[in-house]
Amino acid sequence: MSAQAARKKDLELVLDRPKSLKDVPWHFCPGCHHGVIHRLVAEQIDNFGLREKCVAAASVGCSVFLYDYLDIDVLESPHGRALAVATGIKRALPDRFVFTYQGDGDLAAIGTAESIHAANRGENLTVIFVNNAVYGMTGGQMAPTTLEGQVTTTSPYGRQAQGMGLPIRMAEVMATLEGTGFVARVAVDNIKNLKKARAAMKRAFEYQLKGWGFSFVEVLASCPTNWKMTPEAANARVGGEMAAYFPLGIYKDKHAPKAD
Repeated sequence: MSAQAARKKDLELVLDRPKSLKDVPWHFCPGCHHGVIHRLVAEQIDNFGLREKCVAAASVGCSVFLYDYLDIDVLESPHGRALAVATGIKRALPDRFVFTYQGDGDLAAIGTAESIHAANRGENLTVIFVNNAVYGMTGGQMAPTTLEGQVTTTSPYGRQAQGMGLPIRMAEVMATLEGTGFVARVAVDNIKNLKKARAAMKRAFEYQLKGWGFSFVEVLASCPTNWKMTPEAANARVGGEMAAYFPLGIYKDKHAPKAD
């Protein structure tokens, strides 16, 4: 055996592609965080052995491409109605693990009513909410989470509080509702935050599996194309400007272990 073969044999595999993540080329824009978030979701599907009993309700927007990359059943929902669709699936098939994967324009704008009321009812669902502060698929328009002063195609001089309002902090809103069990906001801009995001995803999945009710994970993400930034600059904005306005952390965990 050659020295190179011997070294290869001694190597231990520490990370591999999740089985629930399809081995296909990615088509997202360079620097887009959707691919990273897909992996985090796929890891938990594998971790809990859910691939054969998992159903996702995808929304309209870049988030809808979930069905191209995850090897699970995915139902495309009308714009803003993913949580209404997910509620129907879960009630009809209560033994399935049901989650939504939604963007800010979908969940926090046209889908605000569905989002708030599904959460307030305490539906036993899991929500992955990708907040990139802009409408990504339709041309970079201002979203409910667009930062103050941020330039978009519909706020060419920057978002102004007067007349346009301020960005909605959805994690904080969800945490105030009696029906929610677990609410967190995470980011995927560096290794430290990735580890925290992975832990939050796991906890959100546990909530549904244990029948503890509605769980919600907001993920701060980049959109270099519509932000008109390089991937590096967009990634830095997530951990800087975005995280400053949308603080990271666990906002609610009804079943958190009690301190000794």
